[in-house]
Amino acid sequence: MRLRIPVVLAALALSLTAPVTASAAPTATVPGAATEAATEGDTEGATGAGRPGDIVDVAPSAFHPLPGQPTGTKAWKIHYRSTTADGLPDTVSGTVIVPQDGRTGPRPLVTYAVGTVGMGDSCAPSNNLPYGTAMEANLIQQLTLRGWAVVVTDYEGLGTPGVHTYTVGPSAGRAMLDAARAATRLPGTGLAADTPVGIMGYSQGGQASGWAAELQGSYAPELNVKGTATGGVPADLLKVADFNNGSYGSGLIFMAAAGQDAAFPELRLDSYLNPAGKALVAGMRENCVAIDAIAGSFKRISDLTTRNPLEQPDWQARLNQSRLGRTAPAAPVYQYHALGDELIPYAVGRQLRSEWCAKGANVEWQTIWAGEHVSGAITHSVAAGNWLADRFADRPTHADC
Repeated sequence: MRLRIPVVLAALALSLTAPVTASAAPTATVPGAATEAATEGDTEGATGAGRPGDIVDVAPSAFHPLPGQPTGTKAWKIHYRSTTADGLPDTVSGTVIVPQDGRTGPRPLVTYAVGTVGMGDSCAPSNNLPYGTAMEANLIQQLTLRGWAVVVTDYEGLGTPGVHTYTVGPSAGRAMLDAARAATRLPGTGLAADTPVGIMGYSQGGQASGWAAELQGSYAPELNVKGTATGGVPADLLKVADFNNGSYGSGLIFMAAAGQDAAFPELRLDSYLNPAGKALVAGMRENCVAIDAIAGSFKRISDLTTRNPLEQPDWQARLNQSRLGRTAPAAPVYQYHALGDELIPYAVGRQLRSEWCAKGANVEWQTIWAGEHVSGAITHSVAAGNWLADRFADRPTHADC
């Protein structure tokens, strides 16, 4: 099914860089704790022996793009096993959404990563999707209206104990792949091990989906991945930081630094921060991006530090571990980027495309000629979905490397 409907609706005008700061949703249950089964018997047999993608617990949830808006879907909140950037086991939360459309045959699954929502647990998609307060819920609904199941990861540390490892690419990519594994292992979904899988994300979700695409061949080769639709990708964090230093998007630099520090405590971020920097970053660790972006905007790194951590070899090494473009994705890729992107430089997206192409990847590139970062996610969502529909239908790709 190919959608050709207008997508610039008032509800979609919500910014990916300024979602609601909190919702009335409860915080996620502690991983491993007993929760109410989604349906009688769903949990039994779903909890596993600790493989990545095994379900730790499951509870009934709901999916509403706007408060109270019906969607004809069934949803579960899950905690599932995954792997950190350093290869250690961890537990991540997420949401599985399946259309209740009477379909009896197999349906595709999209593992979906949201753009920046913040670092506080209240910002997690699973805490907002049931209440109609989640950013990108309208974009997710476009997928469920096609009859596709969707699993939305919360990422490491977002909605679970610990600080969110914001912008740590390997962790995010594994969280996406393990979310897909978990969805196919969850009873009652109609999904199976051979379910066709699409990977999708924009902005922070673009980094996550890019990493999932690069890692899938080695980390989750058993997944039946048909392709990845990824946009606005911050493929090189050092270049993105330099671009945003002192600008509208400078708060993202400090959020990213806090996320890297959460994954790699030996970086000792607080030892570089002056009192104003410590106060800003402490607030960022607890709040959502609407507050974080405003509080951190138009600040330079030098305003909030005693010395610049990004000039230090250990910081540069860790940030470069999240750099995309070193491995060709095993499945085809649809990559798109706004020419006027004011947060993630267009040149960064083009460079990623060039590096993937040079390594033999099957990449179809699209420039969004009109618009900027946030609008690119909205206006191009149908085209990205149509591309995934072609992959699920096994139609030929149109690589343009």
